[in-house]
Amino acid sequence: MKFLIVGLGNFGASLAEKLTNQGNEVIGIDSSMARVDALKEKISHTICMNATDEYTVSGLPLKDTDVVIVAIGEDQGANVMATALFKNLNVKRLISRAINPLHEMVLKALGVDEILHPEEETAERWAKKLCLIGVIDSFELSEDYSLVEANVPTMYAGKKIKDLDFRNKFNILILTTIKKTVIQGNLGKTEIINKVQGVASAELVLEEDDILVLYGSNMDIKKFLNNY
Repeated sequence: MKFLIVGLGNFGASLAEKLTNQGNEVIGIDSSMARVDALKEKISHTICMNATDEYTVSGLPLKDTDVVIVAIGEDQGANVMATALFKNLNVKRLISRAINPLHEMVLKALGVDEILHPEEETAERWAKKLCLIGVIDSFELSEDYSLVEANVPTMYAGKKIKDLDFRNKFNILILTTIKKTVIQGNLGKTEIINKVQGVASAELVLEEDDILVLYGSNMDIKKFLNNY
């Protein structure tokens, strides 16, 4: 995949490196030459430019870019301006960083596809969410092993866990499933929450809207998710 990351601070730089290391093409942009120079040997491409300037931004290979991530954190104004600019240029998928609730509200109003919160989420988790099909969330247990939440592949809906033989076929374990459950909320309104179902049994029948909680090596999980 091809990513464009705007803002090469701690989070943006870390994410750019991880995505590059996973075999993706990454263009990193920042207005600071020092930050650009620090990453020029670590990611695919680096450019020193002002991401709020429409003329220079329009010259980027946006049609060939799968995901644009605005990771600017220190300047909310620049973040919003850059986000609005990329939105107006109709990029395929736009993700932007929110600094506080008000900033998040503005980003939602602009119509970004997803909002990231670096203070709560690591670059490692976002790298998995961006690179692995169907991943909702992940937790890295070590350099090689992770817990990953992923959507049930359509082809497995209606089948029992024992019949899928995950352990032998994919070398990963289904620890549990999470189901979307409707509850009665405040003021009589209904809410949909994710409810953990407990340890998954061999007889459990998977449903299409279920979320799988998988354990295994990063390599095996990636192989499974990118091939269903």
